[in-house]
Amino acid sequence: MTIRTAVIDGVATIEIARPEKKNALTVAMYAEMAQALRDAQGNGAVRAVLITGQPGIFTAGNDLEDFMQRPRQGADSPVFQFMRALLECDKPVVAAVTGAARLAMPFTSLGLVAEFASSLVVPALMGNVRAAEKLLLGDPFTAEQAVECGIANAVLPAGEVVAHARRVAERFNALPPGAVRDTKKLMRQHSRQQVLAAIASEGEVFGARLSSPEAREAFSAFFQKRKPDFSSFT
Repeated sequence: MTIRTAVIDGVATIEIARPEKKNALTVAMYAEMAQALRDAQGNGAVRAVLITGQPGIFTAGNDLEDFMQRPRQGADSPVFQFMRALLECDKPVVAAVTGAARLAMPFTSLGLVAEFASSLVVPALMGNVRAAEKLLLGDPFTAEQAVECGIANAVLPAGEVVAHARRVAERFNALPPGAVRDTKKLMRQHSRQQVLAAIASEGEVFGARLSSPEAREAFSAFFQKRKPDFSSFT
């Protein structure tokens, strides 16, 4: 099992458990996480959701081999199901991210474009100048930079991350759940339609780019462990 779930002390934990592949996400794992979020949403005993990985590993991102064998097919694909389930979850979601403390959005290097409304959200958080570095160049950024930009809340020693995240999630047990849910809805109501529109437009372009010559060269180079050559593309 590559996704482990449990409800403990009011917290629904979704644990990515594929350390031998650096927790790379397969289509099946996206489907499992989407279902886990829907289950948490419908469980009255759950006050918050905690998403975590393995010690020292959160996730390396998509499993590219699985990704190419099972490309997303329309808005009902598991990837989009996960996006919608996460977006529609009105309970607080806490992520405990451990690992090398370097984050990246390397879409363009793979001949692709941003997804999950990143083209909207990242510029809103970072500003257009820094967002261009992250989305156009794919420049990695540190955990400290993620906090500075408003992507993360705190940087902690590796051994304290999960325990801290669980304590944050458990704080919601002492708060009125209806007020928490309604506040989260109000916080999102003004941007919700924009986010949904961005997800849809990104998904359309992303799907088209999957079969582009640039993407084929990028993926071939990845699997052949060589540097891609885009010199002939215009």
